[in-house]
Amino acid sequence: MTERTNNPEHSDSSLFKDKTEQNLILYNDDYNDFDFVIKSLMKICGHFQEQATQCAVIAHYNGKSSVKKGSYSHLKPMKTALIDKGLIAGIE
Repeated sequence: MTERTNNPEHSDSSLFKDKTEQNLILYNDDYNDFDFVIKSLMKICGHFQEQATQCAVIAHYNGKSSVKKGSYSHLKPMKTALIDKGLIAGIE
């Protein structure tokens, strides 16, 4: 039989998120043009133009694109910055 404890390390989901690799997801929208999305990805995520273009095209045709991988705490500021620019982003 497994004994359950109230260990804060196991109950805090943010700690779990930082220990696993997450994906910053860019979702397609009908409002922002490719140039704006590409420039935003270059500035916020540090992509080169080619990588940013590929991510924008993938999001356009597939509905979403993984634009960056890393810990939750590393990706959260990028997600916030993308949203602040009017893009739709999330972390999975």
